[in-house]
Amino acid sequence: MSSDVEQPVAARTSERGAATRTALLKAARDVFVVRGFAEAGVTEVVAKADASVGSLYHHFAGKADLYLTLFEEFQARQTQRTKQAAREARGSGETDPMRVFISAARAYLEGCLAERELAALFLRGDGPPGFEVVMRDRLRTWARRNATLFDDGENALVVVVTGALAAAVTEIVQSGDRELAEDVLAIIGQIRPAASATGPSSG
Repeated sequence: MSSDVEQPVAARTSERGAATRTALLKAARDVFVVRGFAEAGVTEVVAKADASVGSLYHHFAGKADLYLTLFEEFQARQTQRTKQAAREARGSGETDPMRVFISAARAYLEGCLAERELAALFLRGDGPPGFEVVMRDRLRTWARRNATLFDDGENALVVVVTGALAAAVTEIVQSGDRELAEDVLAIIGQIRPAASATGPSSG
C-alpha cells in the first residue's frame, strides 16, 4: 500500500530534479555565452536558474562539468543531425560517398548556425582546463565516423575533408554566413582521392 503512495511522490521528485537540471544548464549556457567560462561564476548561474548552490552540486560536479555537459549535449544533437542527413541522402538513392559526406557536413554546419552562440562558445578557446584535449578527441572521433562513408584506403581523403571542414567551421560560425558555408561545401565536394585526382600523366 505504501508503494502506491510513494511512486507518485518519487515521480514528482524526479520531474522536479530534471527541471532543475535543465534550468541550470540553460542558465549556464546564457552566462557562459555572455561572460565566457573563466569569468562566469557558479553563484551567477544558480541565481539565473533560480536554484541553490547545493542543487547545482547535486546535479553537476561544478562549473567545468556544466560546460562539458553543454558541449556533449550539443555534440549529441550534431551527431543526430549528421546521421539523419546521411540516411536521407542514401535513402534518396545517393551512392557517391563524397555527396553523402557533403549532405552530412551541411547538416553539421546548419546545426552550428542554428545554435551559433553555443557553437561559438566552444570555439573561443576559453574552456575549462583540458578542454582542448576533449576537442582533439572529438575531431578524431569525427574523422573515424567520416571514414565509414568512404572506401578502405582513402584515409588521406578523410583527413583532408575532415580537416578542411573543421577549419571552416570557426569562420562560418563567427560570420554566420550561410553563403560561405555553401561555397566551402562546394569546394570540399570537389576533392577526390590522389589517384583519381591526378590520373595518368599526358606528358
